[in-house]
Amino acid sequence: MNTQTKLAIIAIAVIIPLSSVAVYGTNSNQHSTKIDSDKLQVISSFYPLHEFAQNIGKEKVDAILLVPPGVEPHDWEPTIKDVQKMQTADFILINGIGFENWVSDLNNTDYHGTIVDTSNGILVKLDEEGKEEAQHSSDPHIWLNPVYAKSQVQNIANAFSSSDPQNQKYYLSNAVKYIEQLELLDLKIRNELSECNSDFVSFHNAFSYFADEYNLTQHTIVSSNDSHGEVTAKTLENIISTAIQSDIKVIFSEDTVDSRTSEIIANEIGGKVLVLSPLEVSSGGTYISTMKANLENLKEALC
Repeated sequence: MNTQTKLAIIAIAVIIPLSSVAVYGTNSNQHSTKIDSDKLQVISSFYPLHEFAQNIGKEKVDAILLVPPGVEPHDWEPTIKDVQKMQTADFILINGIGFENWVSDLNNTDYHGTIVDTSNGILVKLDEEGKEEAQHSSDPHIWLNPVYAKSQVQNIANAFSSSDPQNQKYYLSNAVKYIEQLELLDLKIRNELSECNSDFVSFHNAFSYFADEYNLTQHTIVSSNDSHGEVTAKTLENIISTAIQSDIKVIFSEDTVDSRTSEIIANEIGGKVLVLSPLEVSSGGTYISTMKANLENLKEALC
């Protein structure tokens, strides 16, 4: 490893504590809404589920986003007011797979509504011994695979239908329409990446399910499933080496992290930085528009 590369790694080690700082406040009162007792009261743990619920329930639900806008769900813990708010909900929609580490505490309260684990029915890869593979066992980012997002949407629609059978056809019909949009998204990604290279460098280990679905290979700057994970000198050395060997010219950052780590690596390999959003918070677009933006940046990196 040459002197320039060593200096780059040292620089990254210095700035990495800043790389995952959330850029918004944490006021939990920003997203309260007027409660209509005639509607299903639905609280979603983070942004994609909130959008799914809105598309399924539309005017027949009061949909509330639990985690404040701009705050990463990995970092969030409910306040007493948040718990009180959850106590009044008919449904609390969670991603599951350990993403919401506060759910077990909620189960210990006197909550009488329904916690909908939207990961139900989504199969995790198993190794030959029947154990979950390490890269998937604790990776909660199923929503980044549109095929799995369809299952999450269906799980929500089924829950609404069971609770409000008079409007079952309405919820299921809305789900079908939204799932059709997800199927078009899936087809678009599949077609437009099918003839491209496969290796890409994401910021943290968020795109395992996406990569598996579309025959890609994810390399990560932060090896954990949380963007706040530690970056080691060895990891950085390996990423730089892999990028050079695979002729990778794009290093991805994320929309809620400091991009300087990615920029230093990109400079080291003579490349550039683009954003690959893990969609953990709203970026101002919809789920589908943000996934399409991810696709365009992946095409620039791989095609």
